[in-house]
Amino acid sequence: MKKLGLIVVALALTLAGCNSDEKKASELFQRAEVSFAAEDYSLAKLQIDSIRTLYPKAFEVRKAAIGLMQQVDLKEQQQTLAYLDSVMAVKQASLDSIKGNYVLEKDTAYQEVGNYFYPTQVVEKNIGRSFLRAQVSETGEMSLTSIYCAGGNIHHTAVKVSVGDLFAETPSSSDSYETTDLGRAIEKADYKVGNDGGVADFIVANQDKKNIRLEFMGDRNYRTVMPASDVKAIVAIVDLAKVLSAMEEIRKEQKEANLKIQFVTRKMQEKAGEAAE
Repeated sequence: MKKLGLIVVALALTLAGCNSDEKKASELFQRAEVSFAAEDYSLAKLQIDSIRTLYPKAFEVRKAAIGLMQQVDLKEQQQTLAYLDSVMAVKQASLDSIKGNYVLEKDTAYQEVGNYFYPTQVVEKNIGRSFLRAQVSETGEMSLTSIYCAGGNIHHTAVKVSVGDLFAETPSSSDSYETTDLGRAIEKADYKVGNDGGVADFIVANQDKKNIRLEFMGDRNYRTVMPASDVKAIVAIVDLAKVLSAMEEIRKEQKEANLKIQFVTRKMQEKAGEAAE
């Protein structure tokens, strides 16, 4: 009888503890609901996480907290998407205001993504000229192309730009090629901006300087001075690339937010279906 009494007392204490946990968890859940209603989603999530951590045996409250967390997640993603939509509208307006200054080259027969050039650097205006050309894809990926055709092959794979003792130099290109046109040797090498040794940034930083030197680096080097028109073209393409790359990043974030909304919505529907059964 003595042992039975001890068991009854222990069971009563356990039940009292559970009831206490349920009560405290319920109070914390109510505060989370208030935070959610006030659109303080960070605080609401913190309070819900506290329920999970502090009251693991408050099963009914924890179950309700899961549903509230789903609502918080949904609202946060909807809020994020609304913000991204507004930022995209601003970027699109910025693009619309300047894209008329560029030439878009795109053959829809084989190209999904076209490339923008500055008008002074389109191919047909620069036949037989050695220079540094800039382009940016519609998705914001910018690249530079060094084109050499000053006579004889030098097998160049890199370029260097300099002003006085300051300079920037591309790494050796992984995408270079050589051909001939009516017996004239033509060499081209491509450098993706971001892996161009800071050449594009150097030109932007020194755009007001005169006589930016351009050096084609190969078996032997060829030196020339960049015309102001080429400096202007590269600076303009850099500006366009910033807008296009920002828009591409926003698209990725919009896609991610939409996927999260779809996931949370599906989970909420599944929970509602289970409750209805």
